[in-house]
Amino acid sequence: MRALEKRAVTAAFAAALLATACTTAPPPTAATYATVGRIVVYDEALLKIVAPDARIERIAHGFTWAEGPLWIRDGQYLLFNDVPGNTMYRWSTRDGASVFLKPSGYGGTDLDGLREAGANGLEIEPQGTVLLADSGSRLIARLDPSTMRKTTLAASYRNKRFNSPNDVVRHSNGAVYFTDPPYGLKGINESPLKEQPVNGVYRIDRDGSVHLIDGSLRFPNGVALSPDERTLYVANSDEEHPVWVAYRLDAHGDVEDKRVLGDASDLIAAGADGAPDGLCVSDDGHLFASAPGGLLVMDANGTRLGLIDTGARVSNCTFGDDGHTVYMTSHHSVVRVRVAATGFGFGR
Repeated sequence: MRALEKRAVTAAFAAALLATACTTAPPPTAATYATVGRIVVYDEALLKIVAPDARIERIAHGFTWAEGPLWIRDGQYLLFNDVPGNTMYRWSTRDGASVFLKPSGYGGTDLDGLREAGANGLEIEPQGTVLLADSGSRLIARLDPSTMRKTTLAASYRNKRFNSPNDVVRHSNGAVYFTDPPYGLKGINESPLKEQPVNGVYRIDRDGSVHLIDGSLRFPNGVALSPDERTLYVANSDEEHPVWVAYRLDAHGDVEDKRVLGDASDLIAAGADGAPDGLCVSDDGHLFASAPGGLLVMDANGTRLGLIDTGARVSNCTFGDDGHTVYMTSHHSVVRVRVAATGFGFGR
């Protein structure tokens, strides 16, 4: 751990703070929210991204396990899931939180064998539809928010059902990448319902074909693309091998090579709660990654710059508002913080 983390931010950082003041100022709001947690600085480079006195606001609370946040720019609202509660919520500054879709995932009555029946990760599409990692139904679906109609994109690989799709990201060419750990099944890896021999990272092509990208990770979880879409990031929520993997993609979306971008073993060994989970990316390539202790901010080489500590486990994140707000699902709550970085896609 670097010495900078252990000392207070000094006057030498004042210029950096002033430079980011206009972009980190909170957006207009009709409500005052309680603040939680703290910003931990590992490297001075963080100060160009997050101010050390930035307010971490708790905007909604009372969920079993909040997940899969997604900002809807056409409407200015946030969608997120309570996976065990099988409910998708909608939140906006004006209206607060309300039920958007219930059930969000599995709609049947036979819950035997299911640990989490709800949907998990979400991803927006250009036409306004939402991709859904439907953990409870064990498939990837497309949701039309105007009609609430779901269309299945993929439910199996080589004639075997998926375990419980967890997170999803869309490439601009229409390909869809997703992870398939067994967290939605009772017994997890020991579930008798588990059909896939591996917990895979997959790609769905525009023609509907499904391809296994990697079957070597024990618990693949959060997934994101780099701004140039040539690198796929996957978090492995395995306490024995808690890493973020970077896959270099070729023009067809196949893996050219892979490397470990970062390792959270030291954080777990130090007693921090959590694991590598969801992640989001800024337009300059910085990663905001759920990790033991909160939300890590890393550069594209995996160097840790700082930590957004919400006081609870962080499952996932997304950029919202004008692209300078990071929304996080954090156990029972949803929180947000203003940053100087711009979310990938907001600069277009």
